[in-house]
Amino acid sequence: MMKTVSFKLDDALSTKLIAVSKHSGLTQSDIVREALEIYLSVPNGLPQGSALDLAKDLVGCLTGPKDLSTNKAHLDGFGH
Repeated sequence: MMKTVSFKLDDALSTKLIAVSKHSGLTQSDIVREALEIYLSVPNGLPQGSALDLAKDLVGCLTGPKDLSTNKAHLDGFGH
């Protein structure tokens, strides 16, 4: 059984919720439920872990020189 909860949104948040609902095809209730599930599934509502833990799905998703962060030759022309 689902419980009904009422709350107020400011105009900006309401506009974003409506836009996401239209774009995704999900109801506003579905989006709010999913957001609450994510928020309440972690301590203090904040993601836990290192930067690498939080971005692990992005690691290795780009192509380029393997030594981009350590080879100063790649920095020629930047900063001056």
